[in-house]
Amino acid sequence: MDEPLHHTQKETTMSRYMLIMRSTPEAEIAMQEANIDFNEIIESMGRYNEELIKAGVMLAGEGLTGPDEGFVVDFNADPPVVTDGPYTEAKELFNGFWILDVSSKEEAKQWARKCPLGAGVKLEVRLVSEIEQFAPDNPWVKKEIQWRADLAQKVAEGVRDAGQTPV
Repeated sequence: MDEPLHHTQKETTMSRYMLIMRSTPEAEIAMQEANIDFNEIIESMGRYNEELIKAGVMLAGEGLTGPDEGFVVDFNADPPVVTDGPYTEAKELFNGFWILDVSSKEEAKQWARKCPLGAGVKLEVRLVSEIEQFAPDNPWVKKEIQWRADLAQKVAEGVRDAGQTPV
């Protein structure tokens, strides 16, 4: 199970999975008490990201700032209520994510297990819905397909204008 996972162009049945990093206040305290250098964390995450990229499965990945820089929109009221962070009612904080393009749920599990996270941190893994799962004659699905095509064209034009080769 620790063998490197790699993909070839011939594979066609790929699925996108989102790995959602959730941390608890206890995990944050434990990390502070362990006095782990932030550069060590960046290095271990960098190695993990590099492995995902070299295997050809990483589509996106980002870390998030702390809750003090965010806000929550609560739709239990009309109009919705916006509360600036930090928000103390949260038991787990969404600290970052990856989106992987893998061949199976099992492969997503293998990559998730390799993530360099510590005690008190959870990695929630969810299958990303594909546009093909929705009724193709729905006008909003048609618009979504066109928006995606337009975005892909803008990205391609931007890369071409910058004299780069698309990734």
